[in-house]
Amino acid sequence: MLVHPQFDPVALNLGFLQIHWYGLTYLAAFGLFYWLATRRIRQPPYAAGGWTPREVEDLLFYGVMGVILGGRLGYVLFYKPAYYLANPGEIFAVWKGGMAFHGGLLGVIAAMAVFAWVRKKRFFEVTDLVAPCVPTGLACGRVGNFINGELWGRAADASVPWAMVFPQSGSEIARHPSQVYQFLLEGLLLFVILWFYGRTRSAHSRPDGSVVWGRVSGLFLIGYGAFRFIAEYFREPDSFLGLLALNLSMGQWLCVPMVVAGMGIWVWAGRRA
Repeated sequence: MLVHPQFDPVALNLGFLQIHWYGLTYLAAFGLFYWLATRRIRQPPYAAGGWTPREVEDLLFYGVMGVILGGRLGYVLFYKPAYYLANPGEIFAVWKGGMAFHGGLLGVIAAMAVFAWVRKKRFFEVTDLVAPCVPTGLACGRVGNFINGELWGRAADASVPWAMVFPQSGSEIARHPSQVYQFLLEGLLLFVILWFYGRTRSAHSRPDGSVVWGRVSGLFLIGYGAFRFIAEYFREPDSFLGLLALNLSMGQWLCVPMVVAGMGIWVWAGRRA
């Protein structure tokens, strides 16, 4: 049975300044996004669309704002609405933790819509560019979760060789390292699927040669929703929520409309004239 290494959450302490591992994982996520996006704009059909690295920089800025604002508001509205209604001043206390992926996703969608409107580009052209560049950032976030020993998994059978005790949970129960599962599924595996699918001809064109926008975005919603739904079976539900209807967690219920919307977008993109 393994025991969580109990990393110091502070990566670098300069006395007057503390740099946390979680902050470094966010920087790595944004850096990877920029690196991948600047390569994606060289691929068809973006290579013929006049995209520039400067536009990718602006897109990253919009995305960062969407992640932070949407992630925080999503946590407030989806997970603890009653608490923050009673303590509205705590909404802005982001240093105390509390971010929700599904809220961050909605924030990014809104940010991409604004970017597309300002730059006079198609909405799904923008989201198809972004989608394959996102999973590596999600993987970085799960590394931060593991270093902090948070979002631990449910109790695991003793026969699971990688079961791990997380002292932060307040128990000596061996648990699934669900952060690692999510790193592998919604991070690495989803990235491989989207990156290679996004480079295929079928992702962006019809048999007649016309351009299709939306399929990559739809596949992202399907893939993330499905992988997160699976991973939630191994992740300990939030103590203040527990399991909801049908013994599903809040994370699983939020994934259901993602998968449905992704399927709808993928089919609609292929049929749209």
